[in-house]
Amino acid sequence: MRAPLRWVLWDVKDTLLRVRSSVGEQYCDEAKRMGLSLKPAEVDAAFRQAYRHHSRRFPNYGISQGLDGQSWWTEVVKATFSQCRVRDPVLLNEMALNLYKNFCNADNWEVFPDTKSALEKVSSLGLKMGVVSNFDNRLEAILRGCGLLSHFNFLLTSEAAGVEKPHVAIFDQARRKCDVLPTSIVHVGDHYTNDYLASRSAGIHGFLLDRTNNSNQHNIPKEHLLSSLDDLPARLQQHMEKCS
Repeated sequence: MRAPLRWVLWDVKDTLLRVRSSVGEQYCDEAKRMGLSLKPAEVDAAFRQAYRHHSRRFPNYGISQGLDGQSWWTEVVKATFSQCRVRDPVLLNEMALNLYKNFCNADNWEVFPDTKSALEKVSSLGLKMGVVSNFDNRLEAILRGCGLLSHFNFLLTSEAAGVEKPHVAIFDQARRKCDVLPTSIVHVGDHYTNDYLASRSAGIHGFLLDRTNNSNQHNIPKEHLLSSLDDLPARLQQHMEKCS
């Protein structure tokens, strides 16, 4: 007999919610408030380059190198604007601080239409829920502002964990918080490597959320795929019935 299902763990970004408008647009809005005129496409390209560079040099917000989420993002923002010919250090610092705070604002995030109903239905099945996310410590404020925080028994960000997905250690920390066997846990996320493969490597039942039907290349069993979060409660119900 399978271990009974007790917990559902969630990824957040691009699973439960997403950035409402592009980074380039949001950065340009901040620049405009400072009297600067920049093009979103140029800023987007600069951001992608800065983000990739800092992610390689200082993985997981540079926690192991003495940084934290805020200092890491400050440098990413400054590097982005510097590539767009903004040179004033005072201005760069001010925009970086403002943008770090702005992304705590629920107005900058869009909750997917299927998110709240899925969370409510999963809870109605008697399952506890937690978050395992490659995110910085602003996540609690963001989820609170989006009206989602109350659904979760705990949040585990990669900044707080000191390790990021797909490393199995972050799932081991989550399992200890759940205080059950890995086979009593389900994880739901949109990233094939970070969510699906990583959770299953930790012995957890992984579901891959594929809103764009782009997962055929990975040869994933159909029963592990979700085209919408609306599909999840029935899948969990089936799993629970098999374990009873």
